Amino acid sequence: MLRKFFPLDKNYVLEEAQLSLENSLLEYLVDYVKVQYMLQYNSLGLVDETVQRIEQHHSTDYSKLRELYITLMGIFRYQYYHDNQLEFSFDGREPIDRYREEWSIEYKKWVRHLCQHKNFIWGILELTVFYPKEAEAQFIGNRINVYLTQFFELKIHPQKGILKKHVA
Repeated sequence: MLRKFFPLDKNYVLEEAQLSLENSLLEYLVDYVKVQYMLQYNSLGLVDETVQRIEQHHSTDYSKLRELYITLMGIFRYQYYHDNQLEFSFDGREPIDRYREEWSIEYKKWVRHLCQHKNFIWGILELTVFYPKEAEAQFIGNRINVYLTQFFELKIHPQKGILKKHVA
């Protein structure tokens, strides 16, 4: 990627902080989705084939969730750090540490809200536990992206980036 600004630009530091947490936050997402599925859709604790597959799933391959994570990263930067102005922090921490903490807290809050919806839970389970074919994975990923645009009331445009949805 071509760096157009100086290396310590806030957006690059924030992006680096977000990328450094990718695996741990995706693991959190998958674990949280599994727990929410069990609580919301298997409250009696009955064990069927679906529940067995979810309980036995212990993969660390989150490659099918990477696009979702990148989208959420962009939405966070758009909502909270849309300006590119430098700022001074007087709490003694490095900016990357502050960004990691802010991103982690907001990401986990979003996951909790997103997991209140059946389609989101099933989409994540399909991409991680049930391993669809590549074409199906792309379709499921597109479904999740459509859901995200509705949830955040944003439109993700390939050339223009993230735009606020205008409600008529």
